[in-house]
Amino acid sequence: MRHLIGTLVCSTMLLSPFAANAATVYPLDRATILVSSPFDFKVEFDGIVQEGDVSVTVNRKPVAEVFGKPASFIGKEDGVDASAVRLNGVTLAEPGTYTVVAKAGNEEKTVKWEVYDTPETASAKNVIFLLGDGLSVAHRTAARIMSKGMTEGKANGRLNMDDMDRSVFIGTSSTSAIATDSANTMSAYMTGHKTAVNALGVYADRTNDSLDDPKVETLAEALRRQTKKSIGIVTTAELQDATPAAVFAHTRRRSDKAVINGQTFDLKPDVILGGGSAYFLPQTQPDSKRKDDTDYIALYKDAGYTLATTKSELEAADGTNMGKVLGLFHTGNMDTTLDREFLKKGTVEKFPEQPGLVQMAKTAIDVLSRNNDGFVLVIEAANIDKMSHPLDWDRAVVDTIEFDKAVGVAREFAAKNPDTLVVVTGDHTHGVSIIGTVDDEKQGVDMREKVGTYAEAGFPNYEDKNADGYPDRVDVTRRLFLSANNGPDHYETFRPKLDGPFVPAIQNEKKEYVANEAYKDVPGAMFMQGNIPHEGDSGVHAVDDVVLQASGPGSENFKGYLEQSDVYRVLAQALALGVKHSQ
Repeated sequence: MRHLIGTLVCSTMLLSPFAANAATVYPLDRATILVSSPFDFKVEFDGIVQEGDVSVTVNRKPVAEVFGKPASFIGKEDGVDASAVRLNGVTLAEPGTYTVVAKAGNEEKTVKWEVYDTPETASAKNVIFLLGDGLSVAHRTAARIMSKGMTEGKANGRLNMDDMDRSVFIGTSSTSAIATDSANTMSAYMTGHKTAVNALGVYADRTNDSLDDPKVETLAEALRRQTKKSIGIVTTAELQDATPAAVFAHTRRRSDKAVINGQTFDLKPDVILGGGSAYFLPQTQPDSKRKDDTDYIALYKDAGYTLATTKSELEAADGTNMGKVLGLFHTGNMDTTLDREFLKKGTVEKFPEQPGLVQMAKTAIDVLSRNNDGFVLVIEAANIDKMSHPLDWDRAVVDTIEFDKAVGVAREFAAKNPDTLVVVTGDHTHGVSIIGTVDDEKQGVDMREKVGTYAEAGFPNYEDKNADGYPDRVDVTRRLFLSANNGPDHYETFRPKLDGPFVPAIQNEKKEYVANEAYKDVPGAMFMQGNIPHEGDSGVHAVDDVVLQASGPGSENFKGYLEQSDVYRVLAQALALGVKHSQ
């Protein structure tokens, strides 16, 4: 690479986004950027260009003048017959509109950015950001009915999330498609920049290297740069999974889990609780998924962390005065609430001492709140999504109930600490709806005829005799009937999957996913024709808006409709991240 030299020409021409030979500029057009927040600047030209023909300006000024250092010219990018301009770690110190014009030969691209500042004083000392992965309206409704019951058309109780002060619709689409995944959606929340499917903390460029894409600052990095607040991450997934990783990670591929694990250690969140211990273990140890001998558990211990691997050890860690806790409760994703607490299925026999989301949330809040400067805690209920993919609705709904209980923990803390902003949302939706009920008391008909719609649906007969907020059993005689509008070929059994999580489709000799015949002989099972490509083994995300709810200081800015990336701006303003706090 060579430094970009030559005269940089000013331009105000705004080309149509469909113009031929238009370069690509990162950050993209209409990006919103926190004042003084570092980001990587890149221009990708469509073909090979000469360095002397390149002109890049920002508000009619040469990039070197605006960013304080010259850009680098890349004559030919690795694996691409095209040139680029790159400048890493730049900042913009003044709020306002910035117009970037990039030219080379007959290529030209103009983008505009909005750089915003924040109040001088934070309105929120603490932020608790709770995310139900894949949380859709049907999950909420089903959780309310299953947990609280319904009489004569009115719910017999309310969820904790029902009584949040403010609500807003959130658009979740990615930069590469209207559809989305957990990586780019959570990344938008945590950086303020939308990106492509599978990407975390970067703009997805055209090179093959997943770790060289233009970076943007994450919320955790901004907190470390600007404040003395503590940071916590709680999840029922692997800690390297897309949602927790988005809080701090930078990679084009969410599957770079070993790398993500190292990036977590580089940041060192104060509380880290979840699964995924396989990426902490050196390759010589059983269950390790690493390809090197790095022992991250030893590294964390050396860095002063208290290690917990069971719920009893987590409880003991909560009782100490240690400010840093690492909890690793599973080599992979943690088991669902239904399996862990009731059915003892899945991998519970191998990992019998897994804590629930509520206990992890309580411990994280107890430990983080010891910091007088405040904290930011991200809590993910991962299994709502992980069970919605295989169309295992009972497990997904029971995990939604547990998620709501964690919301209750956060709201209880906020009631005693009114300087706490609580945000409750999903990252994307699933194509699921509650159709009615399935009534086993209907005699002499097949299972399909036991589905009640309209007036025939009646009300389900779940019970909660021990008042723990969960139904005593999910296989009641009249139960909710949830159905997806997408999925692979599979057998609908019209029943909860009590023997273990549902596996709707398996591969045949052609590597196509076909209906899993393990469910074919379940009495009343019905073959369901899939409507997604044959390489899909489970239901897919929907493009529908998600609902975000919030209470506390700063929540007044959540209203109407927001893009997912706009949420970061609300968080930054509540925390005054545009202002350097004393270190």
